[in-house]
Amino acid sequence: MFKRLDVRTKIILVLCLSTPAVLVQDPYMLTAVLIISILLSIFIGSDLKKILRSLSRIWYIFFTLILVQSIFTGSGMELLSIGRFTILTGGGIIKGVEFMLRLLIIIISATIMTTSNQREIVQGLNQWKVPYEISFMVSIAIRFLPMLAAEIKNTLIAIQLRGIDPQKLKFSKRIKLYRYIFSPVLINTVKKAQKLSVAMEARAFRAYPGRTSYLVLKFARIDYFIISISLVLIAAILFFYYYF
Repeated sequence: MFKRLDVRTKIILVLCLSTPAVLVQDPYMLTAVLIISILLSIFIGSDLKKILRSLSRIWYIFFTLILVQSIFTGSGMELLSIGRFTILTGGGIIKGVEFMLRLLIIIISATIMTTSNQREIVQGLNQWKVPYEISFMVSIAIRFLPMLAAEIKNTLIAIQLRGIDPQKLKFSKRIKLYRYIFSPVLINTVKKAQKLSVAMEARAFRAYPGRTSYLVLKFARIDYFIISISLVLIAAILFFYYYF
């Protein structure tokens, strides 16, 4: 049932989940929103396991963010210090955890959109009267990001086949290696963008003010129900947070 939701319903769900991630600064409420995001992502049918496996590879980044947030937030009880320099504080750790929760909510809620194809997303934005140029740019971004990730992965595999392990290199050499990796990837991306621009001009993109489509999205009863529940829930969360 949830897998057949209209793409516009999914966009509203993502907005409703990511809004408290930006506005709320309470770790308990952020944890509740994160749990709701995980449950909705599972019910709608997104590949959450794959996303979590990808996040597990960069866990040290989350730990670094918590540490940096703690260093620059000098509130709460002092937990760790070197001389006069305070490294960890209770308030800093709480702020770091809040930041991590916000990031996880945004990432996991965005997985809801992966259950719809590119054409449905474009059509949904068009039926919301979003200019076609903007919706087309969104679809191109959705298309190019996986291609960019695959190209980076292939480049890393090619380097490893030559006997170079980036994890065993010194930090300075690793930065230099990544510079050699990303430079050709970015150049190839620019070339692909130029070819796409030529193809669009050859097909008379924007030649007419309006466009027609065979695909027409229609809300079902479940869509109206989910949208109503989502808006009421986000309103209740924000009201409870700001007035209680």
